[in-house]
Amino acid sequence: MITRRTHLLMLGGAMAAPILLRPGPARADTLHEVEMRDFDPEDRSQRMVFRPAILEVAPGDSVRFVAASRSHNAQSIDGMIPEGAEPFRGRINEEIEVTFETEGIYGYICQPHQTMGMIGFILVGDFTGNLEQVREAGANLRGRDTTRRFEEYLAEIEAIAEERGFV
Repeated sequence: MITRRTHLLMLGGAMAAPILLRPGPARADTLHEVEMRDFDPEDRSQRMVFRPAILEVAPGDSVRFVAASRSHNAQSIDGMIPEGAEPFRGRINEEIEVTFETEGIYGYICQPHQTMGMIGFILVGDFTGNLEQVREAGANLRGRDTTRRFEEYLAEIEAIAEERGFV
């Protein structure tokens, strides 16, 4: 389920979200936030980022994508969502909320900055069901920075799956 809301951007003063993920899924129906940013406030050399870049949630949880900087959106990547899940796409500078019901990995990008590596992942429940599909879809990504971040994040996702006993 996608809820669309347009809000004024909060520039500066916004609290930074954790870099990668929280320690594990909470109870269902929790609302999480992912910031769309020009740079990581903790490491300004990291540009065009989602924070957190990898977020683990429970089925039924929602994620609000917040435009913490101008000119960003969040949209699912073709081939990087579980079978039967609904793709999502926010407009530029738009805050959207997406409820994740289907277990699996959801890859998403910022359309204007996809070749600059602006990619992120939502991990829902036992997310390994579409891991191979996500791995294969990664071959279609464009941009050196995107490919580098994809490989880095995929290694982190695989480590999380192993830690959780999913593989």
